[in-house]
Amino acid sequence: MKKSLLLSLLVMMFAKSFAAVKPNSLFSDNMVLQRGVVVPVWGTASDSEKVTVEFNGQKVTTIAKDGKWMLKLKPLKAGGPYKMIISGQNTITIQNILVGEVWVCGGQSNMERQLGLRSGQKPIVNWIEEALNANYPEIRQYHVGRKASDTIVADANSKWEICDTTSVREFSAVGYFFARDLYKQLKVPIGLLFSTVGGTTAESWTTKATLEGNSELKILAEQYDKAKLAYPDAVAKYKKDLPTLMLKYAADTLVALAAHKPFPAKPAPPRNPAGGAGGLYNAMINPIIPYAIKGVIWYQGESNGGRGKQYQTLFPTMITDWRQHWNQGDFPFLFVQIAPYRGADPMIREAQFLTLNKVPNVAMVVTTDCGDSADIHPAYKQPVGNRLSLAARALAYKEKIEYSGPLFDNYAVKGTEVEISFTHTGKGLVAKDGELTGFSICGPDKKFVPAMAVISGNKVIVSNPNISFPLAVRYGFVSVPHVNLFNQEGLPASPFRTDVE
Repeated sequence: MKKSLLLSLLVMMFAKSFAAVKPNSLFSDNMVLQRGVVVPVWGTASDSEKVTVEFNGQKVTTIAKDGKWMLKLKPLKAGGPYKMIISGQNTITIQNILVGEVWVCGGQSNMERQLGLRSGQKPIVNWIEEALNANYPEIRQYHVGRKASDTIVADANSKWEICDTTSVREFSAVGYFFARDLYKQLKVPIGLLFSTVGGTTAESWTTKATLEGNSELKILAEQYDKAKLAYPDAVAKYKKDLPTLMLKYAADTLVALAAHKPFPAKPAPPRNPAGGAGGLYNAMINPIIPYAIKGVIWYQGESNGGRGKQYQTLFPTMITDWRQHWNQGDFPFLFVQIAPYRGADPMIREAQFLTLNKVPNVAMVVTTDCGDSADIHPAYKQPVGNRLSLAARALAYKEKIEYSGPLFDNYAVKGTEVEISFTHTGKGLVAKDGELTGFSICGPDKKFVPAMAVISGNKVIVSNPNISFPLAVRYGFVSVPHVNLFNQEGLPASPFRTDVE
């Protein structure tokens, strides 16, 4: 018995001393690797253990330190399928690997929304036919699970899924349409790193250290710390008060029932602040860094509503933060301007528009023509994905194509008229379905009234017969813009105002 116990202890000690080589879950069957750049590969192993990676004629070796290892493959050419062999004390073979283009899909619910049905939301337009036609084995998705953490998470512990008529239902709808349209043009494999959570703010996706280091944004980190400290007491109070709250809820429900009025909201526990400043970055972005990527597509902003002025700093800061941590240069960052919706803050759209001039190598997709005034989750996602793919083709792949709708550039007051200049006019400006709509103008009293607007070459002339001394012009600067200025390429103009604060 003593010999048996001693043997067991020796086996346990041996196993602890020689931990198996293990790659990060990003490096698993069906993965897509980025072509044309140095490709980091990493994982865990015993200290001082020799780790070797063999891939498509390359053989690279490193030594594990502090239980971790990382090595880099030389730039790869598109193709596959290939296999990767990772060896140390043990050997792992990863199968069915493709090399092509890798993009991060990030943001909140409008990027998170999968192609298939989702409870409480309208079906994606034409989703059944889209799914039945989604046989693209060279499009793959790695889905980072929902998680928030105050500390860094190293591995998302997920896997790659191959796009087919069944799996595509769980792909990001915007991400899938983006990948599909890009694939049709590039004819190379496309990998999506899908990391999104509905109802989340940009500060949750930004490192806390970066927020704390910014004089304007450090308040977000401070507010999170206070909320976290107060949360246990708030939960305790809720539990203590719950019987009384439920009695009142029952009484109010009976009154509402008798009066044929909507029922009151059921008592709910206080919201857990977990996932605040930096929490989603730690658990859902850090695990995919420094995986070699081409760029990011991003759809978020609704949850920062009411803080448009702050978002002018926060959003560019988040982009810069990601780029610094990825250490892959100023990779393309393509984002979606939030869609029309009642109660939506037009200043968030403005902050997104202003971001175009604050950080390099970014593009914005305008969605004024594919929103839903009654639904914050518009079901028409195909144009969003397609326009993101146009931006990718232009910025990332240097195609000489028009990828944006008209963007406000400058204005000049000429007598009783205001002349508006644009960039991205493409082959020319057009008013879709009739005369131009959505313009307003003000005089010295700063009271905006509807304006007449006509296209003159690549400019728009705005006026109102009752305003002799025009001061400023706005276009679609409301929650639900009714606008119709496009370029001939069919891309809508962004809302704007000339009186930017």
